[in-house]
Amino acid sequence: MSYSKMAIVLLQAAKAEEGDLIEVTSDGRTYQGILMPHHEFSGEDVIVIKQKSGYNIGVRLKMGATIKVLAKKEEKVKPSRHFVMDPALRTVSVLGTGGTIASFVDYRTGAVHPALSADDLISAVPEISEICNVKAKVLFSIFSENMDPEAWRAIARAVFNELKDGSDAVIIPHGTDTLAYTSAALSFMLEGLDRPVVLVGAQRSSDRPSSDSYTNLISAARFCIETAMPGVYVLMHGSISDTTAFVHKGTRVRKMHSSRRDAFKSINDSPVATVFFDGKIEVRHAPSVKGGGLVLKDSIERSVVLLQFYPGMDPAAFKQLMLSHKGVVIAGSGLGHVSSAMVNVLGEVVSKGVPVFMTTQCLGGSVNLNVYATGRDLINAGVVPLGDMLPETATVKLMWALGQTSSPEAVRELMTTDLRGEMSQRRGIDG
Repeated sequence: MSYSKMAIVLLQAAKAEEGDLIEVTSDGRTYQGILMPHHEFSGEDVIVIKQKSGYNIGVRLKMGATIKVLAKKEEKVKPSRHFVMDPALRTVSVLGTGGTIASFVDYRTGAVHPALSADDLISAVPEISEICNVKAKVLFSIFSENMDPEAWRAIARAVFNELKDGSDAVIIPHGTDTLAYTSAALSFMLEGLDRPVVLVGAQRSSDRPSSDSYTNLISAARFCIETAMPGVYVLMHGSISDTTAFVHKGTRVRKMHSSRRDAFKSINDSPVATVFFDGKIEVRHAPSVKGGGLVLKDSIERSVVLLQFYPGMDPAAFKQLMLSHKGVVIAGSGLGHVSSAMVNVLGEVVSKGVPVFMTTQCLGGSVNLNVYATGRDLINAGVVPLGDMLPETATVKLMWALGQTSSPEAVRELMTTDLRGEMSQRRGIDG
């Protein structure tokens, strides 16, 4: 949507351009800020400015409104800053995939841009150069909802190559919405890890005062260098305050809030470590390192469907959907239940050679099909319970398992075996 005629006249009369510091008076109120680009979701009589606080606001121009330019935008050329490797420091590869986490702010226009190189990253987070050497590259820059199994494979291959080339750790800036799917995929694809691979995101963009991108990146670098804990992890804020970051196991983590900075939680487990922003790191439980060396197992079968049971679910409507896939994960109610009608259809699906696995939509706790009659009926129908594995992790693991073998028995064995800490027989009172 373009500006209204009145807005155009006012902006032209003031000779205001994007990036200028302007003062807008409308309806008796005055605002100051950097003039931002007008986008399609703004009203035609609304101009957007970035205030000193870092937040954008829209100002509706009413009759009698005025615009005054306080300062013209500065045509600055970004200084060239070449990052020199320090032989005394260990090296961390940073693989950009998208999201706001590895972005920097162009304070001339207020726009946020991705950090495309090690130099960009050092400029945005200069303290990281005191912790480690940085090798940075952008694999792609996409919203995390557009991630798919092929993207997971590309990330896994890139991580594998960076570690084979000698990096001491890999940090992956990633959009938060589907971050847990990617962390699960990397956990299964990268076998025999002996160094840390940390996915890190941000709930607030770097142009906002409450941004968590800086502290999360620094914390990820510190965790990698100071602990060298092998495995795939997710690091995000541990509370709404700037005090701690939690390190979560890649197969046990879930985004549990749409916007809070501490949105990510370990489910049926506790964080493996806490990184305090004042410098301390507490490791709660370190994984054991299995021998054999790093192996890339990135074959994957994307023909898997995840279904959440709900009251009134029409089995007939989902039967063909399940039969058109090579594997099914159900998020059942409670201990892993579905309706009696759904049990019959699941039995038919299993009889056609499509494996069906049961998780619980409760998230906390475990599937147990031995308590009620419905559960025993599901067992008789051939549905396989997956204990306390998260539905999303189970979905990714099934894609991966089907990519490793075509044997139904082998797929079942893989799915019911704890490979990367994704399931457990016992849990603590806080897990």
